[in-house]
Amino acid sequence: MFPLRDDNPTQDRSIVVYALIVINVLIFGYQVSLLDFQLTEWIGTWALFPKALITNPFKEAITLLSSQFLHANIFHLVGNMWFLYLFGNNIEDKLGHWKFLFFYLLCGVVAGAVQVMTSPTSLVPMIGASGAISGVMGAYLVRFPRAKILSLVFIGFFFTAIPIPSVVFLGLWIAGQTVYAAMANPNLPGVAYLAHISGFAMGAIAIFLFSKFSQPE
Repeated sequence: MFPLRDDNPTQDRSIVVYALIVINVLIFGYQVSLLDFQLTEWIGTWALFPKALITNPFKEAITLLSSQFLHANIFHLVGNMWFLYLFGNNIEDKLGHWKFLFFYLLCGVVAGAVQVMTSPTSLVPMIGASGAISGVMGAYLVRFPRAKILSLVFIGFFFTAIPIPSVVFLGLWIAGQTVYAAMANPNLPGVAYLAHISGFAMGAIAIFLFSKFSQPE
């Protein structure tokens, strides 16, 4: 399944979502302009390396944030930005701009930290906004379980678009991530499934707490 759009209109402009997308695109544009040796140095400085963070947490803590703005390739970037655009606008609408920015970065930091704790000796760099965006998706599930996600679904030899309740779409997504995480080795290169799961959980918990302790809308 691939989400095309939702039926969940917003009341305010998604300033932070759009700003995050622009920043990620500009940084990726800079990345692809670098020569190979420059890119290696760039990744070595700003990506999240689990062993480096465990060894020198004060020096490397910034990479829990900076790694969220790096992407491996154009498909990685476009996929993440599409999910951020689709699910992030409604969460920003509910939280407000500054709270949403804090929420987004917090989910990314927690996701990265959990992945590091599961592979503390790994030398594989972690990059991408997936942990933070997973948090946005977890929040969306909590706040908008009945929203319909028009999704591209493969049936037999054909693709078709079907509206799917977000609780089903996101429930299947996180279930799939859990299965993949159980089969993957976090010390090897690949997708950081545990970061996705922990970001999703953090987003669901955080949006619940924000909703519980915020003033009524």
